[in-house]
Amino acid sequence: MNRRVFSQILAFGAGLFGAQARAGEGESKKSPMSSPAAPIPAQPDGYATAIDPAPVTVNDFIARAKAKLPPATFEYVTSGSEDEVTLRDNVEAFHRIKLLPPLLHGVSEADLSTTVLGQKIALPVLLAPVAGLRLYHPEGALASARASARAGTIFAASTSAFHSIEQIAEASEGPKWFQLYVPKDRAIALQMVRRAEAAGYKAIVVTVDLGERKDADLRNKFSVPRDILLQHLRDVGHKELQDNISYEDLTAFNLGCWAPSLSWEFFEWLRGQTKLPIVLKGVMTTEAARKAVQLGLNGIVVSNHGGRRIDTLPASIDVLRDCVDAAQDKIEVILDSGVRRGIDVVKAIALGAKAVMIGRPHAWALAAGGEAGVKRVLDIFRDELTNSMIACGCPSVDKITSEILKQ
Repeated sequence: MNRRVFSQILAFGAGLFGAQARAGEGESKKSPMSSPAAPIPAQPDGYATAIDPAPVTVNDFIARAKAKLPPATFEYVTSGSEDEVTLRDNVEAFHRIKLLPPLLHGVSEADLSTTVLGQKIALPVLLAPVAGLRLYHPEGALASARASARAGTIFAASTSAFHSIEQIAEASEGPKWFQLYVPKDRAIALQMVRRAEAAGYKAIVVTVDLGERKDADLRNKFSVPRDILLQHLRDVGHKELQDNISYEDLTAFNLGCWAPSLSWEFFEWLRGQTKLPIVLKGVMTTEAARKAVQLGLNGIVVSNHGGRRIDTLPASIDVLRDCVDAAQDKIEVILDSGVRRGIDVVKAIALGAKAVMIGRPHAWALAAGGEAGVKRVLDIFRDELTNSMIACGCPSVDKITSEILKQ
C-alpha cells in the first residue's frame, strides 16, 4: 500500500480500525470473520469459565488482553496519541482529586441505580462506543450488548464495531445507544439513523473528535482485514462495493466516504431528522456545552477520546465542572476518559456528571473473556462504587455531591 495512503488511514480512523492482518492480507483467502455473524449462544454464568483466577481490578484485565491479542491490536487499544501525555493525565487527574467525606454518617447500604436520558439503569457506568470490537473477540459487540444487559446498564454501539446495527440490536434486550460516525453521503447517514430507530436504539451519539495518529499504530502498520472492512462498509450502506475490489481501492473508498470534519450545521440537520435523544461526544469547552443546549441536544459527553486524538489536551475530569456549569441542568452530562475505579465514578458524579462511560476497560475485558469478561469488569465497578458510596455516606447516586470533595 502507498505509504501516504496508509498514513491517511491512521489519521482518519473512523471506519478503519486495526486487525490481525496487515494491508493486503486476506485478498487471497477469506477471513474467518468475513461473513455476517450468526447468533452465538451467550457464555454461561460464572466468570471462572472464561478466566481463572478472576480479575479483581480493571488493570488486571490488561495483561490478560495482551496475552490474547496480536501485539499490534493490543497496542491499538491501549496506546495514546504521540507522547501519551493526555492518556496518562486522564487517569492521574482522578488521583489529584481528594475526598473528605463526613464521619458517623450511618450509611450501610447504597443504591447504585439512576436514570440517564430517562432510562433507568442499575449503575451509572455505561459501555462507551468502542470501534473494532469484533477484532478483540469474535463475538464483539454482541458479547458487549449481552453483558451490559445482564449488568443493567446501557451499551453505546459504535458504527465501526464491525457488527451491523441490526445484529447488535438483536443480541440482547438491554438498552442501547447508536454512535454515529457520519458518512459524507447524508442519505446514508439518515438511513443509519432510521435503522437505529427501527431497531429500538434509545439515543444517537455523535462522536465529533474523529481520527487519531498514534506512534504505535504507525510502527505496527495496523490495519483491518479486507473482508471485515468490506462487510463493514456494506453494513453501513455501501451495497455497491463488489467482491473483487482490491484492498487499496477499498481503503481509498473508505477514506473518502466519511465526513472527518463536522460543523454545528450537522446537528441542526440531525435534530430535524429524528425524535431520538441526541448526545454530542467530544465536548471539552464551555462554549461547546452552551451550543449543545442552544441546538436542543439532549446530552453531552465530556471526553478527549481517551487521549487518542490529539496529545496535551487537558484531562476530561479537569474540565468537567466547567462544562456542567455551562450546561445549566438543561442537558445531561456524561464523563468519559480515564475512568478506572469505582471511586473515579464517585468523583465524576460529585463534579456534576450524570454517569460515566468506560472505553479501554470495556475493550480489555472483552478481549480477555468475551461476554463474561465485560460482565466481570462491570461487576468490579459495581462493587467498588458500592464500597465508595458507603464510605462517603452516600446512600444513593443523587446524594453524591461536591460536599464529599476536599475543596
